[in-house]
Amino acid sequence: MAALPVYRWRMAPDGYATRRQLRARGLRPGGQGVAAQLERPRRSRGPLVAYLYRVDLAKPVRPMTPARWAALAKANAARRLCPACRRDAGYVIPPTLGTCVPCAYPEQYARLSHARSEALATAITKS
Repeated sequence: MAALPVYRWRMAPDGYATRRQLRARGLRPGGQGVAAQLERPRRSRGPLVAYLYRVDLAKPVRPMTPARWAALAKANAARRLCPACRRDAGYVIPPTLGTCVPCAYPEQYARLSHARSEALATAITKS
């Protein structure tokens, strides 16, 4: 097996691109292997490595089908659903909490909602 050509940071020849660069151009590696390697030296640790692919062998990105869009929408909706109260939180549930904020901190949320209801009641009575 032949060794990969290694280039220094910002010194790769034209015709090579990283996965992100390919994606920005609307391309994907398309089954080709890594063609070269890019190394960025660091002082205290080993070099950062980026793998390069040939642009001429890259294929266009496959378009999203309606079924894939539907699956993505369903997955995103599941990330918003609180497992404790089964309500749509209106935001993506943080994995550190595992539930929506009112379920994670019920005593603090109860105080906050009570204070809001009192403020609303006083505002209504004054007007």
